Amino acid sequence: MSENIRETRIQELQAIREKGVNPFPYRFDRTHTTQQIGQTFSSLEPGQTKEEEQIRTAGRIMAIRDHGKSAFFVLKDFFGTIQAYIRKNEVGEEAFAFFKEHVHTGDFLGIEGFPFKSKTGELSVYVKQYQFLSKALRTMPEKWHGLKDREVIYRQRYVDMIANPESMERFRTRFRVLQLFRQYMSAQGYVEVDTPLLHYVTGGASAKPFVTHINAFDADLYLRIAPELYLKRLIVGGFDGVFEINRCFRNEGVSYKHSPEFTTMESYKAFADYHDIMHLTENLMAFVVKELTGGYCITYQGVELNFETPWKRISMEEFIQQHLGVNIVTDSEQTLLGVLKNHGVDPLLKERGHLVEELWDLVEDKVVQPTFIIDHPVEISPLAKKHRSKPGVTERFEVIILGREMANAFSELNDPLDQRERFEHQVALRESGDEEAQMMDLDFLRALEYGLPPTGGLGIGIDRFVMLLTDAPSIRDVIPFPLVKPENFENGEEGFETEEPEPTEA
Repeated sequence: MSENIRETRIQELQAIREKGVNPFPYRFDRTHTTQQIGQTFSSLEPGQTKEEEQIRTAGRIMAIRDHGKSAFFVLKDFFGTIQAYIRKNEVGEEAFAFFKEHVHTGDFLGIEGFPFKSKTGELSVYVKQYQFLSKALRTMPEKWHGLKDREVIYRQRYVDMIANPESMERFRTRFRVLQLFRQYMSAQGYVEVDTPLLHYVTGGASAKPFVTHINAFDADLYLRIAPELYLKRLIVGGFDGVFEINRCFRNEGVSYKHSPEFTTMESYKAFADYHDIMHLTENLMAFVVKELTGGYCITYQGVELNFETPWKRISMEEFIQQHLGVNIVTDSEQTLLGVLKNHGVDPLLKERGHLVEELWDLVEDKVVQPTFIIDHPVEISPLAKKHRSKPGVTERFEVIILGREMANAFSELNDPLDQRERFEHQVALRESGDEEAQMMDLDFLRALEYGLPPTGGLGIGIDRFVMLLTDAPSIRDVIPFPLVKPENFENGEEGFETEEPEPTEA
């Protein structure tokens, strides 16, 4: 952005005030949004007017076309855009001169007038009077080549949303997905709850946490990596079914499918097992797809995905055996390590659970359609109940789509003695250098000793699911304000090219 333009507009504020106009008034009464104007008056014929209808609407000016004694301009609000037409002999010489001198793209304007359709069929508002609502000191970027640097886009998302309707639409979809999750889970009898973000002990997942400090207690705390252990405490306390749409934090790498700060939905249901949760998961995700698209198929990066239920179910043991010829349950650790080395992988930690996870990483991308990968080994499932009939594995599943984990769920481990042994194994892993291993949570163990009923739990990654639904190549494209490197303002601001767009022909 040109600093000269910004300085000129700052000076312009004084000129506007000297003319008795407040460049930042407090409110404006609207009778119509742009969407309501379109819905109500789209049936007008080209050249037809509705002078008896009064419209008061407002929005950001996206483009202006000056015709001397008249002008067309485009107003944009949250719901869409509408063309407006202003004439000197209608609004008066003084108001029209002010418009031409001081109203620019990016400014907010409130207008009052009546609807008409231009001769070319463009639904418009004939302006009888207007009110200046907010002065933009920075010029808007030109859509097609003003927003190139992805880091700048993520950092200045507010500009991206102004310039690119497709960006705004992605976030509309994101927040609609959250509404649909709440709608479905509430209809199933689950109660929406909230649990702490600050934890003394991390748990519920294997991840490296962010560390903070509370001065009042002079103690270190961790930002939540998962809400699981608190949600299960609610089931211990007597809740029947709970869910939480929550923000989690993991101090790990950033990639197209990983963000240090991300959103999940976790739920827990008393007296249910992982079979019940499989039905919940596939029906919930299929419901969301159907509500958004009208069907069960979507296309992501050129690949058609079918969410129609039931989804395929296959054990992790069987899937890896099919693709790598090794059995992760019965074969020795040396055999597992040998297969990994044959594929160019030599893991730092040779513990069995890590070997299994490395083997899974080799084949995960072979899963394309929504699939339940079930019955994970005990070593990689410290919070899941051991399988009722298959030794060495747990009643756990992950939903994998296009090689990406979308959901994780268990028949929850509710035996406090077994849970203690699993935690002790995790503690040993931490002491051997595994920063992602889970901690011993003595309070959670105490809660289990009061009795946790049979419980089915679920976690779904909201961001990754929205990526699929919006055909977004990166997770940062669906997070409104993703974490990025800090900007160094001392070296000058990052900016956009700012050629001003023109409206469509009237």
